[in-house]
Amino acid sequence: MTIAGGQRPAGAGGITSRGALPPGYRPIHQRTPTTSKTKKQKKRAPADADPNERLIAQNRKARHDFTVLDTLECGIALTGSEVKSLRSGKVSLAEAYGRVRDGEVWLVGCDIAEYVEANRFNHEPRRPRKLLMHRREIKRFAGQAYERGLTLVPLKMYFKRGRAKVLLGVCRGRQRHDKREAMKKAQARRDIQRQMHRR
Repeated sequence: MTIAGGQRPAGAGGITSRGALPPGYRPIHQRTPTTSKTKKQKKRAPADADPNERLIAQNRKARHDFTVLDTLECGIALTGSEVKSLRSGKVSLAEAYGRVRDGEVWLVGCDIAEYVEANRFNHEPRRPRKLLMHRREIKRFAGQAYERGLTLVPLKMYFKRGRAKVLLGVCRGRQRHDKREAMKKAQARRDIQRQMHRR
């Protein structure tokens, strides 16, 4: 059927007055949206990560300077202002270590920055803090470190179900050649990971 002017009306076949549409044409509402390559992808958590844990700080230097022989999760006695500073991530474990004193284990040299809004109720940033351990853990874990001349080193601090925790390690100091060997192994692992990501 034609109308005045010799033009054909648009039909079910998609034919208009200008003729047939080009092959492969799809209406805009049917097109698949393309994703931008520049959009950043979210980092996936490690497969063995505990969903109940939130990392506060890690002692990266410890893994370089020491060989970790054993680890134990400990609680830690904190004030309110210290907890609030930890929630902001204002803590350093770089110079911290564990010390056995009077049958208890203390975290010494851990720097938790003052909480600005605490005013006169603030805490001392580098005060010794008691680690919460059972008697049998102190005897087995900290006692063997003391007797064998090993060092108690905090490896990381984190929140677990809302409570602050410290992963304490029994460590032996590395010699210079041990550090070089550890650096070579770490570099080799990074190279392997890069190659796997490129595939």
